[in-house]
Amino acid sequence: MDIQSNLDAVCDILLAANSVCSLTGAGISAESGIPTFRGKDGLWKTYRAEQLATPAAFIQDPRLVWEWYDWRRGIIASKEPNDGHKVLTEWETLFPNFALITQNIDGIHQRAGSKNVIELHGNIWKLRCTAENTITENHEVPLKESPPHCEACGALLRPHVVWFGESLDASILQHSFQLCATCDVVFLIGTSAVVQPAASLPLSAAERGAKIIEINPDPTPLTGIADFSFQAKSGEFLPVLNEELKKRLYK
Repeated sequence: MDIQSNLDAVCDILLAANSVCSLTGAGISAESGIPTFRGKDGLWKTYRAEQLATPAAFIQDPRLVWEWYDWRRGIIASKEPNDGHKVLTEWETLFPNFALITQNIDGIHQRAGSKNVIELHGNIWKLRCTAENTITENHEVPLKESPPHCEACGALLRPHVVWFGESLDASILQHSFQLCATCDVVFLIGTSAVVQPAASLPLSAAERGAKIIEINPDPTPLTGIADFSFQAKSGEFLPVLNEELKKRLYK
């Protein structure tokens, strides 16, 4: 089928769907100019992400780790949500049951206006006390204190993100699998589909009969299971799909 025929088919699926899930990855943020931080653009001084985003690195040199996160926060703060983010925000009201699950930690979905974002890997704008595990939001750029300390107990604060070697929050992961297991459609948007366990979410949905729709400039390991795969940037493709969908809804 040509692109228009595929668009029409996806619109038909969405109009008949009771629940829709979207799994977003680094690609949608890259379209806003945010580096992946794991590729060549993520090199900071002489360090790579795999060297700094670990519990061991934080124990050894928390100031160094926080300098890196402060640098990242500064980059993210300078960028804006793109049209792909904005469409997903609109879909919260367009679909009665819409879930936005993201692998990203940048908080851009919230800045675009999304209210219910399930963050698999945490959020760079949240800090967690290493002693009490309390979580606070902090949008200072740069941080007033580096490394920051807990106002309540004085212990070191760490980024509230999942580091290499750490497990995802069990309750968040379970909730995400439950959503995917009961949805009718799963969108894969800008995700490489190689990071586990996030990459297993669409597989669990497909096993239960959900339609999988992939939007990514490049093929991924999940392209083969997708019912529709659009090799495009989400910021360009999602607005087109959204307009086609609204034409049908409001005709």
